[in-house]
Amino acid sequence: MDARSQVNFPPFLFEIFLFAPIDVDKSSAKIGNGIILFTLYKQESSLWNALSVANIEKAAMQVIRENAVIRVQEKTKADIQARAVRKRENEKYSLEVMMKISEEERKQIENVKEEERLKASEELEKFKEQQRIEEEQRNIEKAAQRRREEEQRKNVLNNTVFTELSKPRIQAAQTRGNEKIVPPTRKTGSIKIQFTPRVFPTAVRESLLAEEEEWLQKQAAARRAINTDNLELQDLKEEERNPEWLKEKGNKLFAAGDYLAAVNALNLAIRINDKIPVLYLNRSACHLKLRNLHKTIEDASKALELLTPPVPDNAAARLKAFVRRGSAFCELELYVEGLQDYEAALKIHPDNLNVKSDAEKIRQILQGSCLVPE
Repeated sequence: MDARSQVNFPPFLFEIFLFAPIDVDKSSAKIGNGIILFTLYKQESSLWNALSVANIEKAAMQVIRENAVIRVQEKTKADIQARAVRKRENEKYSLEVMMKISEEERKQIENVKEEERLKASEELEKFKEQQRIEEEQRNIEKAAQRRREEEQRKNVLNNTVFTELSKPRIQAAQTRGNEKIVPPTRKTGSIKIQFTPRVFPTAVRESLLAEEEEWLQKQAAARRAINTDNLELQDLKEEERNPEWLKEKGNKLFAAGDYLAAVNALNLAIRINDKIPVLYLNRSACHLKLRNLHKTIEDASKALELLTPPVPDNAAARLKAFVRRGSAFCELELYVEGLQDYEAALKIHPDNLNVKSDAEKIRQILQGSCLVPE
């Protein structure tokens, strides 16, 4: 079997003995079965007078050898540098390809998130529209029911009045013996009855009439307290200067899970009008989702400060403010302060099962910490 392998020899070995230079890159040598087969290519296509240089001195041979070694070293160094440059270019190209792939994947993820957010917003709008339609239908049905009840009351009252007025005439006719004298028929008419409206469901001795009036006046004044002196706010669009519009926008962003954007919308609304408690209450919910616990406590406290005097009309808002502030206190491991807020919420709505359950869990945590030995 003729097993041969190709090897590379330093070119100076050939240049020392050969008559003229050869093309080292094209030339080769193969070893196999005890034989070395050289395939050499001339650098210049010409006829050599001899295969090797004859009668060359030893000093000249040494110079040729040293020059050949220098050229080999330079060529090797150039080859190493060229390989390093190609390697860097390949690595740079690979990095650019990976960055491009990562950017495309990021854009795809953002597109999917945006589609889901838009879908959630559309579903929320549809739900609100359905709720509005159902509410209008219920209001129409209630109004119709009230009209029917009013008609029934009028009919009953008219019948009662007619009966009471007719009794003396009927009795007079009966007492005249056989003479059947029937009194003339009473002329028809209508009686208008106006009932005094009952503003509050409780009795006067138990009502919060003064507090309710103060709360209503305070709310009306808050809606009028709009900051128009800030020059930065004058460049906003008409709807962007409306705190109610900004509040609704914040609610939509909160429902879509974009809590930071909801905070920005509510920040602008508070800059325009800082007297509306629901703006601070909604922003506290956003901060609680973002784990900004100290800001949650600040906004909930500000909302409670504006939700005065305490009346049934603002009871639901006060309940939310106490629960959110208490949750933030508990997240900060301030369980005593958190329990105080939950107990205040229970005073507003004693039958709220969720608040009862959370308050009981806080009590258990406090009892457990008290039982731990030091």
